[in-house]
Parts: sequence; structure tokens; C-alpha cells
Amino acid sequence: MPELPEVETTRRGIAPHIVGRKVDRVVLRRADLRWPIPTAVAALLPGQRIDAVERRAKYLLIQSQAGTAIVHLGMTGVLRVLPDDTPPNKHDHVDIVLDSGDMLRFTDPRRFGSLLWQGPFETHELLKNLGPEPLTDDFDGDTLWNASRSRSAAVKTLLMDNAVVVGVGNIYASEALFAAKIDPRRKAGTISRARYARLATEVKRILAHAIERGGTTLRDFLAPDGAPGYFFQELFVYGREGEPCKVCGTGIRNITLGQRSTFYCPRCQS
Repeated sequence: MPELPEVETTRRGIAPHIVGRKVDRVVLRRADLRWPIPTAVAALLPGQRIDAVERRAKYLLIQSQAGTAIVHLGMTGVLRVLPDDTPPNKHDHVDIVLDSGDMLRFTDPRRFGSLLWQGPFETHELLKNLGPEPLTDDFDGDTLWNASRSRSAAVKTLLMDNAVVVGVGNIYASEALFAAKIDPRRKAGTISRARYARLATEVKRILAHAIERGGTTLRDFLAPDGAPGYFFQELFVYGREGEPCKVCGTGIRNITLGQRSTFYCPRCQS
């Protein structure tokens, strides 16, 4: 599914076209996606000006004075800005029609995405208990060090825990651990503060670079303009099982940790 860089790429792509625009109407072609779509979306959003498009973890927050529409792209979801007379296709489930003559269309063939609602001064249950954003000053090596104490789980599992830090998904966790030269299987509580400092630095660097490169193209993800991301061309371990490590030439291995494929170099990561 789209990870944080893909979601941030989407946010940056749609925000200039919808922020400051007034919502004329909301067209819901089905009553649910992953979960039922709250009636408040179609009832309260029309007539409102879109004040901001923010991101929290992998959720996009379309904010207005009446409340916030919360969008998760799921596995195959795409948000695009299109002329408001563009005919819908089979998997075009939601249109937010604007006073500019454009609309924000949510397309999701597999319907694992979601469209939810958060009232003013409320925090949706899905947004509660989330850890810090990885690209802010609230996240650093001490964040990981403190969270890892007495943890017997693997360090990769810790890094992907949204209560510790949000948005570090499978691809970027594997890549950051490789860059920090840490074996993803190591128990989180056995890693030094200094190595966690390096890991946090690599998480920030890799995520920031991936955002600038437009994210990673895996299966279905396309940017809002229909262009693919390009960071996939620069992956060091993810998806490269059996291929030689770009640093030492050792074959990349793939194991399962926490029910997720985990790619690493047995020589570079120790």
C-alpha cells in the first residue's frame, strides 16, 4: 500500500488545487469503502471552504470549519484533481466538487481505502495514540532508545510500530535499517543509543529523499498527476532477494518478521 512518501506526494499534489476553494457538492457513488462513509461527509462539507490539506501518519486530512474529511488510500486508492465534468469510471467512488470547476476524485479498485469524518475539536479514534511524525524534531534516536527498553521484539517491528513513530512502513524500514547497518532481526532492547541515533537519522534522510523523488512505485501507486514515483530505482534491499548487495555483493535475503517480508544484507547488517 502507499507509504508515507506516497501519501505526502499526494498531499503536495492536490493541496494547491483545492485549498481555498469552496465545496459545491459531494458525490458518493457507494455508501462504504473499507468502512461505511459517514453521512456527515456529504451533509456538512458542501458550502465549506477547504482551509488546509494536512497529513497525519498515512492519513490525509481535508480540513474545513465544519470538520475534517479523513482519507486513507488503502492499497490501491488514488486522489486526483480533474475537471468536474469528467465521466466516472467503475472504481471512481467519491467526487468532492469545487467552485473552481475542478473536483477531487477518489478512485479505489480494491476498496481498502477509507473516507471518514472528524468534527471540530475532535480526534478520530484512528488518530489517537499515534507516535511522532518521523520528519519532525519530535522524533530522534532517543525516541527509539526510550521505546526499546525491555523490548524483546525485533528492531524492525519496533520501527514499524505507529505508537513509537508513525509512517515508517515496510519498504522504508528495510531501507533505513540497511543504511544504519542494523540487522532487522536484532532484539530492539539490545541496540545502543548511538546506533538508534544513526537509525533515526537514516529514517529522516530516506523518507525525505523518497518524497522528493515522488515515492515508490509498487503495483498500483501513481502520483496525483498520473506519474509514477521514482525512488524504487534506488532501493538497496527491498524487493531484491537473491540479487547482489550494491555495497558488498552478498546476496540479499528475505525473511518474514511480523508477517511482513523483510529484506537485508547478511554481511552489511550486523
